[in-house]
Amino acid sequence: MDNTKHTPLYDKHVALGGKMVEFAGYMMPVHYDTTIQEEHENVRANVGVFDVSHMGEFIIEGKEALDLVQSITTNDASKLVIGQAQYTCMPNEDGGIVDDMIIYKLSNEKFMLVVNASNMEKDWNWIKKHNTFDAKMRDDSMTMGILAVQGPKATALVQKLTSKDLSEIKFYHFAIGDVAGVGDIIISATGYTGSGGFELYIPNDKMNKIWDALFEEGKDLNILPAGLGARDTLRLEMGYCLYGNDIDDTTSPIEAGLKWITKFKKETNYPSKQLFIEQFKNGVSRKLTAFKMEGKRIPRHGYKVFNENGEEIGFVTSGTFSPSLDIPVGMAYVKPEYAKSGSKIYIEFRKKKMEADVVKLPFYKGG
Repeated sequence: MDNTKHTPLYDKHVALGGKMVEFAGYMMPVHYDTTIQEEHENVRANVGVFDVSHMGEFIIEGKEALDLVQSITTNDASKLVIGQAQYTCMPNEDGGIVDDMIIYKLSNEKFMLVVNASNMEKDWNWIKKHNTFDAKMRDDSMTMGILAVQGPKATALVQKLTSKDLSEIKFYHFAIGDVAGVGDIIISATGYTGSGGFELYIPNDKMNKIWDALFEEGKDLNILPAGLGARDTLRLEMGYCLYGNDIDDTTSPIEAGLKWITKFKKETNYPSKQLFIEQFKNGVSRKLTAFKMEGKRIPRHGYKVFNENGEEIGFVTSGTFSPSLDIPVGMAYVKPEYAKSGSKIYIEFRKKKMEADVVKLPFYKGG
């Protein structure tokens, strides 16, 4: 029995030559009848559209909705105004990360949490366990889809289809309006590519209509669909963490370079807050570090990292061949003394150790 789920656009992906694979319980396109590199470069230069409907959406509503959100997340959601979004994470009791997510403030008593597809059930149970507040939870994951319209021409494209003035939507803010004649769409100036654009939150039964409208209006903007492959290479060029690779239940936000979303001064306590304060004061035993290499070999998740004396100092979390830079890049957890920009580290490829340079993020600095 095939238990994999399909997004509302599954037939569209197949018709466009999508190479479909199972990802987080869904059949999703890795790329279409183009290549990952072409889709990647098109997002950097023009506009690409990703179906990211596999992501989860939880609504938290009620008098104490903010209290619940504050008690489970590291960032400070009390700073949000209506129409603003915030990147944050949910820590566990052991200093690890249950999931990273984006919080949307829909009203003073209503928030939307956008979570990773692979963690939906785990996240729901975790939030439910901590819901001792006057707050109701609703899972909209199976009725709502998301299209990520990304690239330097994304604003021009979406503006053709909406009466909202997109220039008024600042980064990590959103508006609710019409898109392609469909009302009440969340138009969010967020994304995972580093090339600008919008994410559109759409009822499942309107997904095909809006997809078709985007591709019709985008013909003169060199629009292309983009799959999971380009999504991964684009996010890695920006140094954005991927749950399951760079962060997980065993990695702390301090180790992962996410101190900026880990607020110690917010009044509400959250799991592992004191541990994170201690880690920040006293240091950690490893740090997530960016590196680049020469050649064509791709550093893969799990590859061991060594110092110049041949001592093992960490492991690769993510690696790819960067289409924008034309070199291999990656991230790794290494001992803190090797995490400084300019340090030399050595990645093990089978029996051979290849030199890599530690660099500051992001890898890609254009656009």
